[in-house]
Amino acid sequence: MAASPRRNSVPVRIGSVMVGGGHPIVVQSMTNTDTADTPATVNQVMALANAGSELVRVTVNTEEAARAVPGIVETLDKFGCRVPVIGDFHYNGHILLKKYPAMARALAKYRINPGNVNIGKKHDDNFRTMIEAAVEYDRPVRIGVNWGSLDQALLTRMMDENNRRPEPLDAKAVTLRAIVVSAIESAKAAERYGLGRDNIILSAKVSGVQDLIAVYRMLAAESDYALHLGLTEAGLGSKGIVATTAAMGVLLQEGIGDTIRASLTPLPNGDRTEEVIVCQQILQALELRSFTPQVTACPGCGRTTSTFFQDMADRIQTYLREQMPVWKETRPGVEEMKVAVMGCIVNGPGESKHSHIGISLPGTFEEPVAPVYVDGKLKCTLRGDSIVQEFIAILNDYVERRYTERTLESVGV
Repeated sequence: MAASPRRNSVPVRIGSVMVGGGHPIVVQSMTNTDTADTPATVNQVMALANAGSELVRVTVNTEEAARAVPGIVETLDKFGCRVPVIGDFHYNGHILLKKYPAMARALAKYRINPGNVNIGKKHDDNFRTMIEAAVEYDRPVRIGVNWGSLDQALLTRMMDENNRRPEPLDAKAVTLRAIVVSAIESAKAAERYGLGRDNIILSAKVSGVQDLIAVYRMLAAESDYALHLGLTEAGLGSKGIVATTAAMGVLLQEGIGDTIRASLTPLPNGDRTEEVIVCQQILQALELRSFTPQVTACPGCGRTTSTFFQDMADRIQTYLREQMPVWKETRPGVEEMKVAVMGCIVNGPGESKHSHIGISLPGTFEEPVAPVYVDGKLKCTLRGDSIVQEFIAILNDYVERRYTERTLESVGV
């Protein structure tokens, strides 16, 4: 079943990246380095960008971090990494944006949490100061509401109003509603202070899958601002990946969401780029975008007691991902290529025929041959100890023939 048509949101430009308005859904990520540590932050931003992150957010929480931002952006530019860098502000953003104009100019977007600035209280001078900085430097803003730091004045007001209803809602329902109201009222306040609708993105993050779906359905129905999707804390490992996929899969299928992030908790010294790959895989599985050729591989069973086909599938997938930085510049369309690496004859030939290129490895007690199919037709049969290398050679030849290298004219040279 095809996804529902994309919700019609107001487009927002973030550096060279367009978000919303029917543009492709954008993948973003966030560093976990101390931003004041310029080399570490530059290295992680580059790693995230090389993995495919189209926007990268950094924490700006101290004066040292604020002073480091211009140098970080300048260093990235010298390395040819021009990914837009976003500043994540909490509590003291109004001070830092005013005190460090070079930082305010260097950032491509500001992230503001209305729950820990002061909007909704007796005055909202701090929120206003941050919005005025965005107006002065012509920067978009993500107004990001988190239920862990929800505007308590607003929540108290809504709880009191709910208690006066003939049939009050439960506290959770009121809280979810307050998250939506906080986001929309903050956006309207930003507009009153001079920020255009085309410079506003909303997010309303919670940590529960069903809660996230409910909140974003309300936001989508009641506003046309571009929306950023993501659980506020997805969790570790498979739990985080599954929760993120379950929540975003439903919303994206309904046409809700313009930019996404998988807020995965990495293992100690774990690879931060995993969150980028998860987002790409969600979009690719839903056929909303294509990032890298996909490998279909069977799970294995008693017919495939050898781990050879598993190792081959992993090596092929790794090889494809490593080639993509080059291929995406020279081989247009290769990201949509489908490759099959199957472990036995039950589904192997059929899956191989349905892919652009596929191989069916011999299972237990089967004849030690591996037929290779290209565009649905048997091309050859491989034998011996060099099957992986030979298959990669066939794959490279296929890419060179099918996905024509861009000419100078096609890239505007």
